[in-house]
Amino acid sequence: MKTGFCVFLAAFVALGASWFGFVYGPLKQLGVATETKVLQSDDKWPVQRTGDATLGLQVYRANGCAACHTEQIRQTGAANELSLMNLGVHQATDLKDFIASLLGTVPELMNFSNAVAGNLAGWKGELPKLIYSGADDTVVLLLGDKLKAVGVKTEARVVATGADIARMGWGVRQSVAVDYLYDSPVQLGNLRAGPDLANIGVRSPDLNWQLQHLYAPKSITPNSTMPAFRYLFTVKKIGAIPSPDALKLPLTQQPNEFTPPPGYEIVPTAEAKQLAAYLVSLKNNAPLYEAPFTPITAAK
Repeated sequence: MKTGFCVFLAAFVALGASWFGFVYGPLKQLGVATETKVLQSDDKWPVQRTGDATLGLQVYRANGCAACHTEQIRQTGAANELSLMNLGVHQATDLKDFIASLLGTVPELMNFSNAVAGNLAGWKGELPKLIYSGADDTVVLLLGDKLKAVGVKTEARVVATGADIARMGWGVRQSVAVDYLYDSPVQLGNLRAGPDLANIGVRSPDLNWQLQHLYAPKSITPNSTMPAFRYLFTVKKIGAIPSPDALKLPLTQQPNEFTPPPGYEIVPTAEAKQLAAYLVSLKNNAPLYEAPFTPITAAK
């Protein structure tokens, strides 16, 4: 009897500890999460999905898209960048000499002389011009102030770094917990047979492109291993008035396995349009306190 009670107590403690660790702990940490503020803005992040995009998450889940795609961008670090934006009254040659003098006389800048000089080698005045990129922000702050004092306009930026960010514009920063606030369930994925989709709405924002890619991936990427989701579309005879939802295939495309027979059109179902809307809504590109970067803006 005593042994049975000890076994029960041990099992109760083990299961209780597991419940607290795997259920209560994450719920306490993330269950009360709310929208966060976008850096240098009054906007909130993330934005609640509405309409087709909300339903599209369930279509994405039902079709097993997370088996081949992830929605999580990894980051290994961040770089501080300083770029020349406007030379004022200075010529490029004179400015290079001035920067070289600063690098040789200001103690805090001496350690960065090779990096800056290398970026300026062969420079003839084209703008904007990146003059430094590295982990240390000393040269950005100090050199930026020195150049500002002589009328040269510079721009300082924080840029996330990492293989995911370098790959075909997969993202501009790492994914963080708040990005998934309105995702239920969260589709993180753990295999990349295809590219990461956390930022696909920025890379490919056109709904027709998304629909064509779903119907015939190889019509866009010839070597694609993605299966065609043709059951999400209907091939129907063109009536007196063509369907406004019909896929707009390239006009230069010759009849082949991707195009419908003459007199027919490819019309996406409601699920296809919902899935495309969800994909276009994936835009994890807001600078946040826990994932900062400086958005690229046009030079003035």
